[in-house]
Amino acid sequence: MTSIAERRKFILDNIFQDGFVRVADLAQKLSVTQATIRKDLTYLEGQGLLYRAYGSALPTTAQVMDISLNTKKLINFKKKQKIAARAVSLLQVNDSIIMGAGSTLEVMAELLKPKGRLNVVTPAVNVSMALGDMSGVSVMQLGGILYGNSLCVIGSETKSQLENLHCSKLFFGVDGIDPEAGVTCATVEEAELLARMTGIVDTTIVLADSSKVRYKGFSRICGCEDVDILITDSGISDEDRKAIEKAGVKVIVA
Repeated sequence: MTSIAERRKFILDNIFQDGFVRVADLAQKLSVTQATIRKDLTYLEGQGLLYRAYGSALPTTAQVMDISLNTKKLINFKKKQKIAARAVSLLQVNDSIIMGAGSTLEVMAELLKPKGRLNVVTPAVNVSMALGDMSGVSVMQLGGILYGNSLCVIGSETKSQLENLHCSKLFFGVDGIDPEAGVTCATVEEAELLARMTGIVDTTIVLADSSKVRYKGFSRICGCEDVDILITDSGISDEDRKAIEKAGVKVIVA
């Protein structure tokens, strides 16, 4: 039987290795009750060592607004690769799409293989850089004020460039998706830009690993009813999946 200290070290080791842990999984692995795990998480959160979410816990860095993009990319990286690959599979021949900012979108850009000629509109400088010399891809980099940590341009100029555009799909990452609170991100400016983008596409697609489910970010982008597809990982619970699907969202598990 493990001691309290050993148990809490195990929890922290798993969080920083995988970027996300579930209460039920920890209880099973450590042969203790879920109530015991919840007490451990409460203690560790009080020490500033993790962040508690609905039935789970994440590294504290995962919920900091100004975390760097390079750091974000490392959190749940393998899951992001699977999610990004599934997103790429939705592209059609001679498609025109919008790709938002974020670490998962950068991974998607790196995995992207165009079918025919692909037009990409993006506010994300890192996405443009990943696609800039890719054969068969035309990139429209939106202009505006560069937000350094996300490498995303924002502002009235950015939104105005969308006025005469129409694309088949919008792919974007979020800080949180909740059946009641909707889809959220870290800043008001990014939320306003993404909300504008949802109005000029046929299909709105959220890329979010399961640690984002039930988390509520700072600024609301739209309601779940405005999202057509959520691509996530197998960590999503049946309860959460059904709640999101009830809002009219097709949930794809990568």
